[in-house]
Amino acid sequence: MINFTKLILIAFAFILTGCGGYFNQPVGPQKARIGEISNQTKRLASLPEPAEPIIVGVYNFKDQTGQYKSIEAGSTFSTAITQGATTILIKALEDSKWFRPIERENLSNLLNERNIIETTRQQYSDPNKEAPKRLNPLLFAGILLEGGVVSYDTNLLTGGAGARYFGVGGSTQYRQDRITVYLRAISTSSGEILKTVYVSKTILSQAVDVGLFRYVNFKRLLEAETGFTKNEPTQIAVQSAVEKAVEMLIIEGVQEKLWSTKEGAEKNKELVENYLSEKEIEESTGLYERAYKERNNEHSINLALGTAYIDGDYSTAEPDFKVEAGYTYNFTPMFGAGYDIQLFRLYSTPQNRYWWLSQNLDFKLRVLPHDRLSPVIYGGPGFMNFVDDSPSKFLQVLDGFFKVKAGLGMQYQLSDRLSLELNGDFNKVFSDKIDNEFQGTRDDYYYNFGFGLSYNFGFGKKNNEPTDNK
Repeated sequence: MINFTKLILIAFAFILTGCGGYFNQPVGPQKARIGEISNQTKRLASLPEPAEPIIVGVYNFKDQTGQYKSIEAGSTFSTAITQGATTILIKALEDSKWFRPIERENLSNLLNERNIIETTRQQYSDPNKEAPKRLNPLLFAGILLEGGVVSYDTNLLTGGAGARYFGVGGSTQYRQDRITVYLRAISTSSGEILKTVYVSKTILSQAVDVGLFRYVNFKRLLEAETGFTKNEPTQIAVQSAVEKAVEMLIIEGVQEKLWSTKEGAEKNKELVENYLSEKEIEESTGLYERAYKERNNEHSINLALGTAYIDGDYSTAEPDFKVEAGYTYNFTPMFGAGYDIQLFRLYSTPQNRYWWLSQNLDFKLRVLPHDRLSPVIYGGPGFMNFVDDSPSKFLQVLDGFFKVKAGLGMQYQLSDRLSLELNGDFNKVFSDKIDNEFQGTRDDYYYNFGFGLSYNFGFGKKNNEPTDNK
């Protein structure tokens, strides 16, 4: 027992040293530092220079969610979202070098100060000297930026895992929240909304704990536990989302010819093409970071190899070979029907090992039709025939039996044309003759497992583009 405990403690120490969170534990006060720069900040600063910076005004870019921080007990008036989003937006506009932001959030303070300056100069100026110089006129904005943080969704995704054995174990938990930011550009000369963009950003929280509770000797109990929690700062998430919104506003403005880069049309085209490629990937990604694929193909043919296993009257059954070919017609991306033919061998005993030919009508349901990886549920009726492989009756199809099939699989779409599928199905045969042995009242049945490749073709019919009805 002592040796076993030592091994546990050694493994436990290695686990702790392998956790990155333990290399950054605060053991004392930390000095003030320059604010963090995210990858999105670097992307914003790396944009090409504009032909001419745009003067913009931001009156208020605020938290529009109205949400407060959630706590386990009691109440709090602390907001869940930073109330300084306007300041974050102005900083992002400066970092981009595409805009010249002017003060509008506290315009009354600016006007009051200008009045104080003018009044003081007039009251205390020397009448025998030249009149005091007037203040420079205020800049006016050609574009106003409006919007805000419009949603804060908590517990969008939660989960975890853990295990414990004889008092030794650990667990991990995570939670994902999300914020959404809208930003729009408005022309001050006409009031027209020139462009609207929106960005979402997830906020991740993680917790890891490891514990040990075990008797290492008589009347000697060892108890140890450790763990850490990491929460992504909400302010950093808002900052990243706002900076991404500013980047999108700049590039989509270039695309709409609202403004231009300093290098001209060629650089504009390169910038827009890179953005459209990124946008295509983003638009094909779902809420939970799932990659969506548009399935508009009508036909699929597949080839698969695998194994078949009989469950009959013999206890000596073993897996054996199976090959399959099939065709599926897809009525919708989710539902299809098809036909397949299988050649397989069922091994009941070394002397009772026969070839069979099976034909099946399958109805298929893709649970996640627009995901790259989707579960598949299928089933239907079928008919199987005994194939005689003796030299005198080589591959003659003899007795036949009706059966039904039900199966589950996983399908991964490699491209528009090709997909991989792993499946397994249960085949209920309405006969007890499959293994050539009659015992009891239960019919024989068998299992099929396979891995194959599907080729998809026939595009056009499922392309739901709007038609021009004139």
